[in-house]
Amino acid sequence: MILVTGGAGYIGSNLALRLLELGHNIVIFDNLSTGHIEIINKLKNLDLKGKIVDFIKGDLKNLQEIESALSKYKFEAIFHFAAFSIVSESAKNPSIYWENNFLGTKNLLDAMKKFNINKIVFSSTAATYGEPNYVPIDENHPQRPINAYGNTKLALEFLMDDYSKAYGIRSARLRYFNVIGADKFQRTGEWHETETHLVPNILKSLNTKGKTFNIFGNTYNTKDGTCVRDYIVMDDLINAHIKALEYLNNGGKTDFFNLGTKEGNSVLEVIQTAEEVTGQKISYEIKEKREGDPAILIADNKKAKEILNWQPEKTLKEGIESAYNWEKANFYK
Repeated sequence: MILVTGGAGYIGSNLALRLLELGHNIVIFDNLSTGHIEIINKLKNLDLKGKIVDFIKGDLKNLQEIESALSKYKFEAIFHFAAFSIVSESAKNPSIYWENNFLGTKNLLDAMKKFNINKIVFSSTAATYGEPNYVPIDENHPQRPINAYGNTKLALEFLMDDYSKAYGIRSARLRYFNVIGADKFQRTGEWHETETHLVPNILKSLNTKGKTFNIFGNTYNTKDGTCVRDYIVMDDLINAHIKALEYLNNGGKTDFFNLGTKEGNSVLEVIQTAEEVTGQKISYEIKEKREGDPAILIADNKKAKEILNWQPEKTLKEGIESAYNWEKANFYK
């Protein structure tokens, strides 16, 4: 039995789907503050090898609620996605990020200790690195986050180190770069009430008459002046999570891994690819640069390749295609 926290959200639901396809029985724990019960119900009704044994609506900030959930079943491992993740919001209201992300995860780790669960795959972030000293960014790059979101994730990595040494709770921390895409059969995908990510916002601009997409800055020291990011497609990201569980199951020690492609695409290249996928012209305007936006963020993924035996395979175009199909199936009028 595997527990998936935040399994009603974007990445958590895609991971839950893959676990079910592989024949695992799972329990999803989510407070539905950003996740969607519709996704849970859809997953429950799919005819797959595994099954959702239970959906527990609960909040990690309440220690009793997560202890109650862990007491019901014998869990072999936990995938932990439950977190707030909007960078701009974390800057305006860091209190809720420390309470939700840090306190919630500490409660989860304490409950794991109580019920002798010793494996966790943790959703971390490239935001722990902050402004890059060099690219591609490897795992030895200094970690100096520039926002509260990154600070909470980095603090949790330190906490997991301590819990590993003291209590034997081994963790695989996966530092995502820019995640794009959806399930290829449109069973789950990106669904945020406040959308801050590039690809869905580009696609949503096509579904709103007269809407123009904003590009923040075109004078960066990049190939076309717009920011360059490393876009990892959801299928590849989820494969890495499955590899991380295998790593821990085989006795792997607590460790951390970048998840990216080691390739970068500019904002204009993403727009051009979206135009190719959709067959539509995307209107955009150039706005002022945003404070804190680095010119280039690209992952060095050598460590994940060597230790997890993981390899990204999907292209930017494939990621945008799956995201577009999800948008059309669920949000286009």
